[in-house]
Amino acid sequence: MTKRNNASPDKELSPEQREELLRVLKARFEENMHRHKGLEWAKVRAKLEAQPEKLWSLNEMERTGGEPDVVCRDERTGEYIFCDCSAESPRGRRSVCYDREAQEARKKHKPENNAMDMATAMGIELLTEEQYRALQKLESFDTKTSSWVQTPPDIRKLGGALFCDRRYGHVFVYHNGASSYYSSRGFRGSLRV
Repeated sequence: MTKRNNASPDKELSPEQREELLRVLKARFEENMHRHKGLEWAKVRAKLEAQPEKLWSLNEMERTGGEPDVVCRDERTGEYIFCDCSAESPRGRRSVCYDREAQEARKKHKPENNAMDMATAMGIELLTEEQYRALQKLESFDTKTSSWVQTPPDIRKLGGALFCDRRYGHVFVYHNGASSYYSSRGFRGSLRV
């Protein structure tokens, strides 16, 4: 009996799609060694090939303009952490409010989607404020756009949500109503492999 992976059929890439994605990820990895000093592509690839559902999620990150790349390795778990490394908030994930509750609360001009549901559907997580700040130490991101980040429950309970960007050489954290959305605000995600 053949062992079947946990990926559902609609969340599997064809062999051609897998190879093309791995080619793109390898090229990005090699062009940006400052993001993952001391890590080896062969080891990252082996982890990816053992978890096809993670390749599907990375493909979704790529498809929506995130340009995912390895940013570190969790020494405790041995997992590699991929983050969206596009210069600006991923184009295919902008104009979204924070979560479904905020989306449904809008009376007029509802956005088509929300950051939390999109991330869940893609199999990724929104960056935390801490992860966002760590990413910004690698290079400058979101100098013209902004990105929703995971919001603490006490802030969300009061109707707010947090987002970040980089301006004037500094990373800023702001708040907004969770139901707000702008063409220049999206979200960045992370994936553990």
